[in-house]
Amino acid sequence: MNAEILTTERLVLTPVAATDFNDLSALWLNEDFTRHIMGRALSTEEVWFRLLRDLGHWAALGHGNWTIRLRDSGTYLGSVGVFDYRRDLTPPFDAPELGWGVAPAFQGKGYAAEALSAALAWVDGSLAAARSVCMIAPENLASLKLAARVGFRPYATATYKAHPVQLFERPRPSSAPGADET
Repeated sequence: MNAEILTTERLVLTPVAATDFNDLSALWLNEDFTRHIMGRALSTEEVWFRLLRDLGHWAALGHGNWTIRLRDSGTYLGSVGVFDYRRDLTPPFDAPELGWGVAPAFQGKGYAAEALSAALAWVDGSLAAARSVCMIAPENLASLKLAARVGFRPYATATYKAHPVQLFERPRPSSAPGADET
């Protein structure tokens, strides 16, 4: 397994681990967090299955969700990831998908942008992809703003699990390693 650890000025991003379960459960039980993602809190059973999926993602593909923690205290903030969930979307995703979420208590402090920027730098340097993609609920204004800030641009609208979503893409920067090879 390619267990990449990413560090930024304030954060440490580690591949999700079974030891993250309690922190993940608390986060996914928080309806303020899940409102724009699932529309409801998740049970601990659902969180466990998500965790197992994420562990398997790292094992199968060498990338997945990273746990975001503060460097100085180890405080859990949320997650950011690069994945291939084979979502039932039209148009289908044909590039690495990025996703992120930070606990409400830590939103508005630049942590999500810092973590997402680190994950995108990893994608640009490690994956031979001409672009990356993400999907965001139209009412999730904070994520829409963050996506634009890091270079994602809308390219389509879709319905995912009976909910409207906006699909975004971010071209691989021409300065990224190997960018001229894609």
